[in-house]
Amino acid sequence: MVIEQLSTDINIIDCLKKLGVDGGGVSIMASKAQIYLISIKALHVGAANILKQDALSIGADLAVPKGTVTASEKHVDTLLIATKKQLQLLSRKELAQPFGLKDLARQLQMILKAKKPDHCAVMGVLNANDDSFYAQSRFNAAEALQRIERMIDDGAEIIDIGGVSSRPGSEAVSAEEELARVKPVIDLLDGSALLEKARFSIDTYEPIVARYALERGFHIINDITGLENDALCEVIAEFGAQAVIMHMQGTPKTMQKNPQYDDLLDEIYRFFEARIAKAERFGIDDIVLDVGIGFGKSLQDNLKLITNLEHFLRLNRPLLVGASRKGMIDKIDPSAVSERLGGTLALHLAAAKNGAAIVRVHDVQEHAQALKVQKALIV
Repeated sequence: MVIEQLSTDINIIDCLKKLGVDGGGVSIMASKAQIYLISIKALHVGAANILKQDALSIGADLAVPKGTVTASEKHVDTLLIATKKQLQLLSRKELAQPFGLKDLARQLQMILKAKKPDHCAVMGVLNANDDSFYAQSRFNAAEALQRIERMIDDGAEIIDIGGVSSRPGSEAVSAEEELARVKPVIDLLDGSALLEKARFSIDTYEPIVARYALERGFHIINDITGLENDALCEVIAEFGAQAVIMHMQGTPKTMQKNPQYDDLLDEIYRFFEARIAKAERFGIDDIVLDVGIGFGKSLQDNLKLITNLEHFLRLNRPLLVGASRKGMIDKIDPSAVSERLGGTLALHLAAAKNGAAIVRVHDVQEHAQALKVQKALIV
């Protein structure tokens, strides 16, 4: 007899198939191997007591504060611990229960339907502004095509080009100035074979810049304001382009001045719900969500978002994470101020593991390789 302890990160379905388990058994056992931890806040105490008993009856559990059984508080924060199979059973049981548990049941069913992507794409960054925080991402028109081709060869599936810095404290520029910065490279790309080798994104919230890029073969509008501008929505809808909706608290000039949230995950989730609804009203269906790492968030906020990306998978939209070489790495390791690649890779690999479909990066080759190795580890 040989006993081996396996990682919970293995591909459990492949493992069961290799053992020769029949098809029905694979599905049943795989659902028992996946654990869900679900925070349920401000739950009515009556609902908490019902949910606790229902969870225990199927082998799951609900962590509740002391005094819940005697209803010492009207509402309580709880933590549901269940396998996929148990969550399926519980989501059906609670449809017949009072105190808001029907709505909870529907939310649990949404969680069960949410899927992590099988692949995480690399989005390479090029900046046409002189004050980008990372000098090596800047370019001039003469060398732009060569740099873009190199990024594509290194593994970039998307190229994101921007003309305005959004680093903390940066000042806005006019739409005309922004267009003047990016126009030379857009013109060089117009009709180029490179447009067939990757998808091209313009990092802008200005309608005239977006239109100019989309008319010349770009596919994506990466908007740090999250579709705040109705005129931009109209342009995106007109071209059937993809919209990246990013969350930001404040503006680039003010966003890092003591950002505060009552409930980080829920506030950003509600923001995305509202902006998705707005996009759909304008006829925009192709949407990517960016939680906005470093855009009005503390270090702990950024870490919480990357760790809990799965919270946003219920929205059924691809998730983008851009933590590349950001100052949060220095706060974890002050010695990293001149070299943030290692920290960047750690953050982006965690994001990919937790549900990101795209990582926005300055170092394409290193990320493409790291993601391939990470994928190979799930055997």
